[in-house]
Amino acid sequence: MVTFPEELQTLIDSAEEDELLEFKEARNHFDLEKLLAYCSAIANEGGGKLILGVTDKIPRRTVGTQAFKDLNHIKLRLVEELKILRVEALEYHNIEGRVVVFHIPSRPKGVPIDHKGTYWMRAGESLKPMTQDMLKRIFEEVESDYSKEICSGAVMDHLDPEAIENFRTRWLRKSNNQDLANLSVPQLLLDAELITEEGITYAALILLGTSKALQKFLPQSEIVFEYRSDEAPGPAQQRINYRQGFLVYFDDLWKTVSFRNDLQHFQDGFVVLDVPTFHEGPVREAILNAVAHRNYRSQGSVFVRQFPRKIEIESPGGFPQEINLENMLWKQSSRNRRIAEIFEKCGLVERAGQGLNLIFKETIKNSKPLPDFSRTDAYQVFLTLHGQIQDLNFLRFLEKIGQERLMSFVLEDFLILDLVQREEMIPARLQSFARKLLEEGIVEKYGHARGVKYLLSRRYYDFIGKKGSYTRKLGLDRETNKKLLLKHFQINAPAGSRLKELAQVLPALTNDQVKKLLQELKAEQLIHSSGMARGALWYATGIVPTSDS
Repeated sequence: MVTFPEELQTLIDSAEEDELLEFKEARNHFDLEKLLAYCSAIANEGGGKLILGVTDKIPRRTVGTQAFKDLNHIKLRLVEELKILRVEALEYHNIEGRVVVFHIPSRPKGVPIDHKGTYWMRAGESLKPMTQDMLKRIFEEVESDYSKEICSGAVMDHLDPEAIENFRTRWLRKSNNQDLANLSVPQLLLDAELITEEGITYAALILLGTSKALQKFLPQSEIVFEYRSDEAPGPAQQRINYRQGFLVYFDDLWKTVSFRNDLQHFQDGFVVLDVPTFHEGPVREAILNAVAHRNYRSQGSVFVRQFPRKIEIESPGGFPQEINLENMLWKQSSRNRRIAEIFEKCGLVERAGQGLNLIFKETIKNSKPLPDFSRTDAYQVFLTLHGQIQDLNFLRFLEKIGQERLMSFVLEDFLILDLVQREEMIPARLQSFARKLLEEGIVEKYGHARGVKYLLSRRYYDFIGKKGSYTRKLGLDRETNKKLLLKHFQINAPAGSRLKELAQVLPALTNDQVKKLLQELKAEQLIHSSGMARGALWYATGIVPTSDS
């Protein structure tokens, strides 16, 4: 990579500009944004050099440049802006002036480099955005399954006997194939395609390798666990580096998380409910996803950071090809298919590619905030699992529905319930799934044909003791507050309604304002009351109070 003075002079004297080489005079200044765009373009075209202080027309002359006097600062800015690119910058001084050479590496396979959202390429002496065809070709570059490749130099002694027997036990239990118990270790691993006639696969090392083997061949195959009591920088209260076969420590990692997995206490009548902050299923699935889909060609480690009310899981490499934030629940793509297949054989996952679905389903079912991937970019997948329960009433209502019925729910059902509970619109792709929930009586729809909306059913609001809230939500499309109140009286006849309940129908109004509306409705002979003051029960005209009212 280093350019020696003799090589530099050879480039100046003879080389023509091409996609690997660019000269700029930049006598006094060179715009930083322009430098970033050129680095993006040259990296996208395979890497090369940008040389400042030399004329770009043949015969070239060294004219010297005053641009970027603090090269260390500029290199830092380049790393901050271009992230995965490590651009080297060197300067040379001679009698004709100062020359600065930027060495720009090629982009990673399948990953174009952008600057401020634009993927640049060169067009003659200028820059222009890359065409859609070029971008498509880059994104479609085949990413081979690293986990099935052979690790040169690895032998059977590099595999941990404990991990191998753990694998055998899990596979036997999942498959119920008793013949697995009698297979020799080499045959067991051959049948699982963890080893081949050519040698030991990287999947075998990642899942079954000894600590020494991973240190020698694949030191990035580790999970770093940290516990932090708050967001303050500095050393974590606990830090464990798991660098050995994943099947050796997977259960121990969950036990480490569970050790500080506090219970959240909620009063439900006379009963105190204890709900764990972190449910085991989503945490395990998230870790399995990180191991199966991370980029092992990257030197980074997987990090699991536990806080009192959230867990962050960071894995190198960004999403696999063709996966993004919009389609990650509907589209499947495995970066390390051999590892994913072993997880399926072991019963650690239901089916390869279904992990995210289970994480979302369990999170919604336990009334937790949705899994957060917002900090994910092209270089890392960053998942946050929040542990704080959002709505205890919603959690209790789902429990009332019953586990047997919930087991029949698909992911789309849970997504609809979450959207309805948060009072958000249901997108078109989920509308067809709402029919089953309507038939089950779990949600209801209201509004006009042009703007159908959904809300949790009346029995949910009965269950949580907020009948007035139900009426308010159901009547959002009514024109007047009086009609809202009348609708509530009709829904709750003949039990009657108290002032406290009516205030829930119109939460923006004071009690005195609600009373005034009641008096007007009474004067119009549309309602009547029984009882005095705050204890009075109100009824729609023509409704006979029940005997226990």
